[in-house]
Amino acid sequence: MHQLEISDLITAVEPRSGRRLPVRRAQVIQQLRESGDERAARIVAQLPTDQDGVLDPHAVDRLLISVHTELQRLSEELRVGERLVHLLGPLFTAIRSTGAHPGPYRLVDIGCGLGYLVRRLAATHALGADVELVGVDLDAALVGEAERLARAEGLDCRFVHGNAFDMPEAATVYVSTGVLHHFRGPALAEFFQAQAASPALAFCHFDIAATRLAPVGAWVFHRARMRHPLGRHDGVVSARRAHSDETLLRAAAAPGVRPLLYEPRGSVNPFCTTLRPVIGVRPHLEAPLRLALGRAARRLVGPEHLAEVSA
Repeated sequence: MHQLEISDLITAVEPRSGRRLPVRRAQVIQQLRESGDERAARIVAQLPTDQDGVLDPHAVDRLLISVHTELQRLSEELRVGERLVHLLGPLFTAIRSTGAHPGPYRLVDIGCGLGYLVRRLAATHALGADVELVGVDLDAALVGEAERLARAEGLDCRFVHGNAFDMPEAATVYVSTGVLHHFRGPALAEFFQAQAASPALAFCHFDIAATRLAPVGAWVFHRARMRHPLGRHDGVVSARRAHSDETLLRAAAAPGVRPLLYEPRGSVNPFCTTLRPVIGVRPHLEAPLRLALGRAARRLVGPEHLAEVSA
């Protein structure tokens, strides 16, 4: 049976409005036991509730902020920010080079959490002054903490509580880290289709590479770095739920988008691979992107070449 991440179950919101919904602890425990995960059920059983058995939202918020703070440290150690800039820099260069899309531009981080990537991009000015940086998340507590951190750091970026695809301002580029594996079944293709149907010119989504060693590496890394049992549990489960390269390219092949993988599974050392991105660009941007990447463009693989790279 498919394992579930605790963090996906202990909060619930309306997808469009982001309005928080009550979550009963007993129902979460039952879901986890039905999935065969007794350890996760024991972790949830320790979380406080009110007299009606509803999980205390304030306690849940504190826990998730704590876990996301540790995830931010992991992102720093894995140099996720630098890896994102390695692709986003050339991507925005490609967009500017065509002359068909004058700025300013808008980058939207879907499921931004504490906004680590948006805040890092704002602090380093890595993408240029003509790129507005926006983080969006359905979790109001995480967005509130991201906004507080940005203000404390004096950064030029903003954070929005809600659905990234319902914003009144169109995104130029959508990004995310560690979000894709949360979408299962048809929802994964729908996620990409929503971006293809928008005015956005491209997307770049980093997620866990589905290698045989990923769960083992996740267990070692999260055991050493995460203090709360929830963070340790979800870190390993997320690696087990990672989508294959083939699944991602198939889902990302939405109308009007050219799907590409950077550093596909068969072209890298499985001992060193943690996260890898799936990229989508409007077809007229592929050649400028390859030109802007230079020699690194050899790492870009489309669906037609994936089989020979993975062989």
